[in-house]
Amino acid sequence: MKQTLIRLMPDRLFLLLKGYGWYGDFSTWEDAKTKTAGYETESILLKVKESLLKVKNGKALYERDSVIFEKIEYSWELLTTLMWVAAQNGGRLNLIDFGGSLGSAYYQNKSFLDKLQYVSWNIVEQQNYVKVGIESFQNDNLRFYYSISDCCSELGNKIDVILFSGVLQYLENPFEILKEAFSCGIKYIIVDRTGFTLNNKQRITVQKVPARIYEASYPCRFFSENDFLTYFEKNNYELVTDFEALDKVNIPSKYKGFIFLRRDAV
Repeated sequence: MKQTLIRLMPDRLFLLLKGYGWYGDFSTWEDAKTKTAGYETESILLKVKESLLKVKNGKALYERDSVIFEKIEYSWELLTTLMWVAAQNGGRLNLIDFGGSLGSAYYQNKSFLDKLQYVSWNIVEQQNYVKVGIESFQNDNLRFYYSISDCCSELGNKIDVILFSGVLQYLENPFEILKEAFSCGIKYIIVDRTGFTLNNKQRITVQKVPARIYEASYPCRFFSENDFLTYFEKNNYELVTDFEALDKVNIPSKYKGFIFLRRDAV
């Protein structure tokens, strides 16, 4: 009965009656999408650009989701993994950051990355982000691409690792994106800040972003951990380790990270 009422509720009213957070349990992505109010992508992009330019120019320390922070909140597990991969390659890190905005994770970890012999941080993003990234942020270490395939085609077998941090759950077809990554033969795959249910059954929700960040709402998926790990297993990737991620939300769930290794990698 509760789900029936939610589905019949006018979209905007559904969101007005809810505070920010994650709500609902929808049967399909499209069902959840009908309950989102949408967001002004360009206005969000401009806010992210403004905040990250402050970080880039040394006027701010740390940005996440367009918000400026006075202290960097590290994912030490992620940073340790990046250093571990680089250590196996003579201090060189060649990485794809899928959904990496305009370089949030790059600038977050830059003080550590700068100690490496060489860093190639390649972000795959939406078209408008790539355009702004190339115009305002691209340099010898930080580059932007429209797809995983584009990046792999240009850099060949130079990519050591691909990072999916807080992004897979917002994709309508996340396993298709993972399939594209698998096809590139990348040795390591890192998944971070990704939500899973406690009962191992996928749940599709609507997330409403706090207005203090920006006006937005969109579908968000909580994966079945068993199905998620099985997909990697079937595609020739073995689990190296897992770890708890930083995120906490208002519905029963767990946020985790994983490190996967391609079995036939040398």
